[in-house]
Amino acid sequence: MQKTILERAREVFDIEINGVQALRDNLGEHFEMLVKSCASTIEKGGKLVITGIGKSGYIGKKMAATLSSVGSPAVFMHPVEARHGDLGIIQKNDLLIALSYSGETEELLVVLTPAKRLGVELVAITGNPDSTLAKMSDLVVEMPVPREACPFNLAPTTTTTALLVLGDALALVLLDMHGFSKSDYGRLHPGGAIGRMVTTRAADIMRKLENSAIVKPSSTVRETIYAMSHARCGSAIIADKNGRLLGIFTDGDFRRLAEKEEKVLELVMENVMTRNPVSITADALAVEVLKILEQRRIDDIVVTDGNGLVQGFIDVQDLPGLKIM
Repeated sequence: MQKTILERAREVFDIEINGVQALRDNLGEHFEMLVKSCASTIEKGGKLVITGIGKSGYIGKKMAATLSSVGSPAVFMHPVEARHGDLGIIQKNDLLIALSYSGETEELLVVLTPAKRLGVELVAITGNPDSTLAKMSDLVVEMPVPREACPFNLAPTTTTTALLVLGDALALVLLDMHGFSKSDYGRLHPGGAIGRMVTTRAADIMRKLENSAIVKPSSTVRETIYAMSHARCGSAIIADKNGRLLGIFTDGDFRRLAEKEEKVLELVMENVMTRNPVSITADALAVEVLKILEQRRIDDIVVTDGNGLVQGFIDVQDLPGLKIM
């Protein structure tokens, strides 16, 4: 009986999940040795050179990109192009990592002997520990996978998924070993939302004092609403004469007061403001600002210095325009 579309799709998921689980369970000292070799290479000023062809080559490109993005310099070298000059990618102190599940890929094997003549260590990641590739290598990381998701057990599916996860594991273990931080990540991702999130600080995105509605605790609701309208803000900051944060008053607070207070405009801030509002220091990262806004479900957050003096405020409506969210 023919399987339904969803039954077959889920079967593929299950086969590939089992393959990744098998690889996870098989991790051992050879993977640890690979990690240490990579760390040693980077400490000596070398880089990781990933090579492979076909589907393994595509995964190799992704592995090199991920490694580089989290602080482990890596490049991909196409084995065919390497035979025509790209072998110059390999330099002293580099580590060559060859990917081939069968370990018998001819286009890959023919470039490894000249590559080894350059004096670099060769690591094989393969499903066949008795292969030609394994015999040529200084270290073999075996990645046995029960079966491909392909009905003929031929098209690389489970094996490439498992190899992808293995590459991520390598990259993130190295990240931990190097003490790679969120700030480091931001420096390597200067473009796009990710880079802005981990490099931009609250001081960079806040509305400055001159563009904020700041009133005294003795100010009336009428005066506060005028200040908010003039500054085009959805909230007002209440500060003492020294500029120290006391409270906040939002347009939502005004609407709620107006429903029950007939003379709402004559009330004073000291009696209606929200005391001890959520605030963040000017040097906090934008990603921390977003986290607070989402967790507390608020639209505005006051920015202060280390002593509680108001520096400005951040309106959630400004963030899309700043490409922070």
